[in-house]
Amino acid sequence: MLFPPTIAGSLPKPGWLAETEKLWPKWKLEGAALDQAKRDAALIWVKLQEDAGIETVTDGEQFRTHFVHGFLETVEGIDWNLKTKMGIRNNRYVVDVPTVTAKPKRSRPVHRDEAAFCRAHTQKRLKWTLPGPMTICDTLADGHYGRRADMAMAFAEILNEEALELEAAGCDVIQFDEPAFNVFMEDVKDWGIAALDRAARGLKCATAVHICYGYGIEANIQWKQTLGSEWRQYEEIFPAINASAIGQVSLECANSRVPVSLIGLLPDKQLLVGAIDVATDRIETPEQVASVIAEALKHADAERIQPCTNCGLAPLSRAVAEGKLAALGAGAALARKRHG
Repeated sequence: MLFPPTIAGSLPKPGWLAETEKLWPKWKLEGAALDQAKRDAALIWVKLQEDAGIETVTDGEQFRTHFVHGFLETVEGIDWNLKTKMGIRNNRYVVDVPTVTAKPKRSRPVHRDEAAFCRAHTQKRLKWTLPGPMTICDTLADGHYGRRADMAMAFAEILNEEALELEAAGCDVIQFDEPAFNVFMEDVKDWGIAALDRAARGLKCATAVHICYGYGIEANIQWKQTLGSEWRQYEEIFPAINASAIGQVSLECANSRVPVSLIGLLPDKQLLVGAIDVATDRIETPEQVASVIAEALKHADAERIQPCTNCGLAPLSRAVAEGKLAALGAGAALARKRHG
């Protein structure tokens, strides 16, 4: 199938599971009731993705409160009570973050059983998202290593352990989320790609890296206004990513100032072209999604293009997210009809 749509990862949590329209929602249940509610929420979103024509589905990150901390909360070597005030994404916003105090180690498989549950309930391709090592390092304070590159490689090792188990549980795609790649471009080339490749070592399933300009929250929207008439961060990092072992690159395009021509710097990769804007409640039309695909076709073969969301939909309302999923699926179908 041409233009098989997928999503970046996260979807809104139902109101009976957690706070709504928040990036860091609090759970409304606990214990066994919470575990069951997470599974119920994942089932709902898997079905809604299927209904919308999404070909590679995710759990919508219903099993975790946040794409980074949800993975890290059971990892040893992190002191969650030792808070350090730190500027995240190059001081875009300052928050109190937990501190790494020892070599990280998984206390148990984090998402393996959750992935197996989703695998048992869909015939579609299944993608699981994990935070990338550089973005982890930009979300935790370093109280142990003294050098971010060393900390990133340590987290890459446990990410790899997790990714191999997710593959064994039936995941078709493992995606590493690296929004920090658009901020620390020199570090990407110096050690970020090496850490990413270490995280993906030995995987036989498809691998992806998601590099966006952030969720549609106010801090990110304001930052985008400082980036000028063209957002060319991808231009600096795409050549290095093209030389990496990662097979797919997920990028932001819709309603952005990214020159789509930059995908020409990724001749060897599958392209997850962001055709849904997550920074607005406005629901795209199928025509608008198809137009983003058409623009990408000027710079890449159709077989390499998969329409996607720019970033996660977690902070949006459920109604808006459902509408955007439907637009993504319909837009991909429209593009197939026109291209065929």
